[in-house]
Amino acid sequence: MGGDATGHENGLRSGLRFPLSSLLTALRFLTILPISWRSKEDGRFFQASLIWFPVVGLLIGTMAAPVVFLSTMMLPSTLVAVLAIVFLAGISGCLHLDGLADSGDGLLSARPRQQALDIMRDSRSGAMGVIVLIFVLLGKYAALSALPVGSMVTAVFLMPLAGRTAILLTMAVLPYARTGEGLGRLFYSADSRILGLATVFFYALVALFFSWKLAFLLLAAILLTVALFSCWCFRKIGGATGDTLGAVCELTELATAVGFTLTF
Repeated sequence: MGGDATGHENGLRSGLRFPLSSLLTALRFLTILPISWRSKEDGRFFQASLIWFPVVGLLIGTMAAPVVFLSTMMLPSTLVAVLAIVFLAGISGCLHLDGLADSGDGLLSARPRQQALDIMRDSRSGAMGVIVLIFVLLGKYAALSALPVGSMVTAVFLMPLAGRTAILLTMAVLPYARTGEGLGRLFYSADSRILGLATVFFYALVALFFSWKLAFLLLAAILLTVALFSCWCFRKIGGATGDTLGAVCELTELATAVGFTLTF
C-alpha cells in the first residue's frame, strides 16, 4: 500500500489509494498508541491522513466508552467524569489541550496579529492559557457528571469523533495563518471532499446507531462551535494554526458534552 508511494501524498485520492499508510500516520499523530511500523513514511502522508481523522476519533471513543461504562459500576459519576476527561486527554498525549492553552494565550492577548502568533508559538503557558484550560475542563466535568450512565457513555464515545470532525471543518473555512513553517502546515488542507465525507460520516453514524434528533443536535453544536471560533480566529490572526485546530477540537468536545445535557 503505502510502500509504493513516491513524493508527498495529499488529498482524498491519496488517502484512499494508500489507506494503511495514511491511517497509520493519523494514528501516530492523534494518539499515543505505540505504532512504529512504517513511521518513516509519515512525511509523505500528513495531508492524506486527514481522511482518517474522524475514524481515529471514533477509535478513541471506542476505547474510552468501555472504560467509562465499567467505571460506573465502581465509582460515583463525578469520579467517572474525571476519569473520562483524563483518558481522552491522555490517549492524545494532551496534544489538543496544549493547542487550547497556546490559543488562549495568543487569542486573548491585546497584541496585534503577528505578536499574537508569536505568543502562540511559545511553548510556555501564560495566565490566559491556564484560565482557558481550567474553564474548558470544568465545563466538560460539569456536563459529563450531570449525565446518567447511558448518556455519559454515549457522550464519551462521540466526543472524540466530533472534535476531529471539527478540525476538518475549520480547515475548510479558514486559511492557514502563518507565513512560515508550522506543525499545522504539514497537515493543512481545504479539500472540500474530505469535509463532506467527514460531515456525512458523523451524521450517518449518530443517526443510524442513536437517533436523527441527536445527530442533528450534535451536528448543530459542531457547526456553531466551528463558526464562532473560526470568526474569532480570522479577526484576530487571519486564519488558523495547529494550535487553534487543537483548540477547536477541545471546544467541540465540550459543546458535544453540553449538547448531551439537553437530551435527557
